[in-house]
Amino acid sequence: LRGLLTRTSVPRDVVDYIVYGTVIQEVKTSNVAREAALGAGFSDKTPAHTVTMACISSNQAMTTGVGLIAAGQCDVVVAGGVELMSDVPIRHSRKMRKTMLTLNRAKTLGQKLSLISKIRPDYFAPELPAVAEFSTSETMGHSADRLAAAFGVSRLEQDEYALRSHTLAKRAQDEGLLQDVVPFKVPGKDTVTKDNGIRPSSMEQMGKLKPAFVKPYGTVTAANSSFLTDGASAMLLMSEEKALAMGYKPKAYLRDFVYVSQDPKDQLLLGPTYATPKVLEKAGLTLNDIDVFEFHEAFAGQILANLKAMDSDWFAQNYMGRKSKVGAPPLDKFNTWGGSLSLGHPFGATGCRLVITAAHRLKKEGGQFGLVAACAAGGQGHAMIVELYPQ
Repeated sequence: LRGLLTRTSVPRDVVDYIVYGTVIQEVKTSNVAREAALGAGFSDKTPAHTVTMACISSNQAMTTGVGLIAAGQCDVVVAGGVELMSDVPIRHSRKMRKTMLTLNRAKTLGQKLSLISKIRPDYFAPELPAVAEFSTSETMGHSADRLAAAFGVSRLEQDEYALRSHTLAKRAQDEGLLQDVVPFKVPGKDTVTKDNGIRPSSMEQMGKLKPAFVKPYGTVTAANSSFLTDGASAMLLMSEEKALAMGYKPKAYLRDFVYVSQDPKDQLLLGPTYATPKVLEKAGLTLNDIDVFEFHEAFAGQILANLKAMDSDWFAQNYMGRKSKVGAPPLDKFNTWGGSLSLGHPFGATGCRLVITAAHRLKKEGGQFGLVAACAAGGQGHAMIVELYPQ
């Protein structure tokens, strides 16, 4: 938030509303949007709320901001997302939680000692947060492995795509294209000035890794999966009239968006396939009108499975109720500055990164329309059309 204020010089008191996305919530700061806003020096008169929608939480934050502006409720909204994967909340077991709450209500020393005497060693086993579906108890990695198998995506194809992501991200970083990282001093460590998960390897090195989820025959590994990282993002949203009145030249329009949901077991990660044709139809565009594609890379297998599904008439007809396929985005327009596989995936923050990257790529490449898409836990998905503001 402070980085956004510095970059844009927007007066704090002009911001009407702040909305943030996050996934793994810290109990002490459950409305992290409000706490962060106060910490960044925004007025205590500026309302703020937090949304959660798994990997598309900051997408939801952005579109909530768009809705507030479209409804005439606000002129200026700050939207973003945050995830602190290096310090996730770890709970006591349910037995221990129940005992401690009862202990808190005990009035006499005898009552307290009686409760303490009932504590057993297994009470101390912690409950770790898991990237797993509540409805199916299946981890996202298992779903990615099964999805890759269902669409015939080989281990070789996944490793090749992952290497592509890291290679393109490294090139973009070296060329100064990843310009939106705000330096951050990590307590007790060095200042982070750039994305630090970009590690181009080799097919040989990647081929040595064992399956991470479905053992021993799975194809999803640590190298072809997005890695978890800390991260936060922020974006300044305004009505065009307000932006021009304040002397700002917008980067892009957020033109249209859709949310979709489907079977959380077999189609958990196919959100982009379902969302893309819907958002194109809503915006009156075709796949050929899109100059820049920015898709969230949860797993290389997930990306490649989506591309195959999007290019399948059979899938469109049998699962989507459509007469024909939407078509697969051409790779020369697809995630050409890297993606979540190489830049990392702080759950709640990724959506804003996708949108801003799309806007910057449009400006750099002289395009007009960008399409952002992402899958999310729960079998949900999102797609958005970004249009470059006239230069």
